[in-house]
Amino acid sequence: MKLISTTALALVAASAAWPAAAAAQGYGSSAPQQPAQVPPASQPQQTAQPQVKPSKQALKALIELQDAVNKNDVANIPAKVAAAEAVASTKEDRYLIAQLQLKAAVAAKNNAAIASAIDKIAASNYLAAAQMSKLYSGLAGTYYNDKQYAQAAAAYQKALALDASNSDAATMLGDALSGAGRKAEALSAYQRLIQTSTASGRKPEEGLIKRAVAAAYEAKSPMAIELARQWVAAYPSVASWSDAVAIYTNLNHPDVEALLDLYRLMQVVGALKTGGEYAQFARAAAEQNNFNEAKAVFDAGVAAKLIDPTKPEYSDLVQGLRVKARATAADLAAATQQAASGNALVRIGDRYLAMGDQAKAVEVYKMAIAKPGTDLAVANLHLGMALARAGDKAGATAALKAVTGPRAEIAKLWLTYVNQKP
Repeated sequence: MKLISTTALALVAASAAWPAAAAAQGYGSSAPQQPAQVPPASQPQQTAQPQVKPSKQALKALIELQDAVNKNDVANIPAKVAAAEAVASTKEDRYLIAQLQLKAAVAAKNNAAIASAIDKIAASNYLAAAQMSKLYSGLAGTYYNDKQYAQAAAAYQKALALDASNSDAATMLGDALSGAGRKAEALSAYQRLIQTSTASGRKPEEGLIKRAVAAAYEAKSPMAIELARQWVAAYPSVASWSDAVAIYTNLNHPDVEALLDLYRLMQVVGALKTGGEYAQFARAAAEQNNFNEAKAVFDAGVAAKLIDPTKPEYSDLVQGLRVKARATAADLAAATQQAASGNALVRIGDRYLAMGDQAKAVEVYKMAIAKPGTDLAVANLHLGMALARAGDKAGATAALKAVTGPRAEIAKLWLTYVNQKP
């Protein structure tokens, strides 16, 4: 008697490992990009498999069904399936029928039929859960490549329900959910992967963190800021710092005070990349009458060849900085003696910081903190910034951790920078 081998069909993606999809990128003016395709999941896998023995009652019908499938006799396959199902009596019979239906569905490139056949294989209870999980991953990969993201997500979820250790399904579930527009669910899937990686003592891949950031950002989730900090902490670069600050800015619409502190952070990490950024930084400083800082920033933009002072878009800065007087050390010493409040002292400290005198800035900020009525969140944040620039890592850390309220998130970004210093 002829036996039907399980080599009759198996999806290649059932056991193939899919790499992580391409990292989402771009914040601010453009939406993160969609992930790249996963490898195809529609070809039979040719590997040795143990033979499956059908029942005697079903053998003839199964052989006829196999013959119709092998000949691609599409017109007669449904009738042969019905005949085989009518005499099937064991889980092996039901498995072999479903497997042959799967082979026919793959040949026809019919995703709905592929899904139905895999469901029937699962219902046969012949394959172990881990094997079924791989089959559903293969189905999900086919859906994903056809941009049927909702169906792909459902199949990946089935795969994970059968085998939570299926790394292929876990890796791609977030991308499928994201493609289906279910950003919050995609974020949860990415976060689970990040947590699993961290718990095992491995640093999450940058592409994974970036996809999590993209999903959180598109969902306008507060987690976007936390994830952006995780990204820049694990993979500091001009690009990651720039995006982390842009994410915070776009989601929070900070006031001039906060905007200045973010630009100051971008300055120390080398993330100011455009003339527009330098100009906005200078304008924000000028708005607080810190013309020392505004002039220093504008000149830095010119030196970096990112600002052409002859262009009309910078004429307001050129004219304004030409007529506005900049404070001298003597001016600041006198102002310190006359300051009526702690908040006024903070502004004096800012000017010392702009002049590069971190020691004097630290002294004045501490004076401000000791006075009643001072905005302690701003004072401690600026103290931490000055101490960080002065190389006092422990002092900067303590000051930044003391920041509470809305400024705390900016302090955490600065603290990320401090933690990266030797």
